Amino acid sequence: MAHLGSQLVKILVTGAAGMIGRKLTARLMNEGTGELILHDIVSAGAGSIVSDFSMPGEAEKLVAARPDLIFHLAAIVSGEAEADFDKGYRINLDGTRRLFDAIRKVGGDYKPRVVFASSIAVFGAPFPDAIGDEFVNAPLTSYGTQKTICELLLSDYSRKGFFDGIGLRLPTICVRPGKPNLAASGFFSGIIREPLAGQEAVLPVPETVRHWFASPRAAIGFLVHAAKLDTAQLGARRNLSMPGISATVGEQIEALRRVAGERVTKLIRRQPDATIMRIVDGWPRNFDARRGAALGFRADASFDDIIRFHLEDERIPAPRAGSA
Repeated sequence: MAHLGSQLVKILVTGAAGMIGRKLTARLMNEGTGELILHDIVSAGAGSIVSDFSMPGEAEKLVAARPDLIFHLAAIVSGEAEADFDKGYRINLDGTRRLFDAIRKVGGDYKPRVVFASSIAVFGAPFPDAIGDEFVNAPLTSYGTQKTICELLLSDYSRKGFFDGIGLRLPTICVRPGKPNLAASGFFSGIIREPLAGQEAVLPVPETVRHWFASPRAAIGFLVHAAKLDTAQLGARRNLSMPGISATVGEQIEALRRVAGERVTKLIRRQPDATIMRIVDGWPRNFDARRGAALGFRADASFDDIIRFHLEDERIPAPRAGSA
């Protein structure tokens, strides 16, 4: 079976209109990897397929061209999945199951590589100091539960030989460009992105809150590496926690001060939000992702770099650090 990096392939990207989907698509197009099939519930560009893949018959249309490689990124984000129970399960679980079944039903010699974007939300408190590769999935949110079930499906469908799957538990992606979304984790990016744009940002949690991060640049690197990886190295354990950076909100702000100066950090306004704090309390804070690292997945070097990558990738002029 052809994979990314070996020869031209057909590549399906679900969730192609999302932030990660757009950046992944841009990299694949730049590298001239093969024929792209883009899908989302809104247009992801000229020729893209627009549909609700959780509806009967839609997933079959996506795999009709027999893509060699499928990046499954489509999902309802954490805050929205928590607020709208039915929608979260319909898109995140039912849609994924329909996609996996559509692949299975093609049958014959069709066995694509499936790279699934999972999440560290599959884990729930209480946590060790650093979550290792043997830590049990015990999510405390609907979103985390949906991702956990999808991980199990991916492992079982791979075991049965219906496709060649790998699930990546992505850290919280920061700094997310563009407008805020409904993810409960959105403030982690907002307190960096908005001040860099000269706008006020709201911080709803204490500065002592610690979390696990990766830049969009690192996330795209994870996905591309997963497409090339020899999955025989995974054995039966098809889902991996990705390496990242563990930082407190206070450390985020200090990194912003070092990169952009005191004037920028003064645009962060503290406004506690009990609902967001309750959700964040159940999230992982730190990982020992040695299995992913041993398989060649590479994290950012520091949170300072995460901020610099945001400035570079979004072509934002860097503020003069130290300005009053």
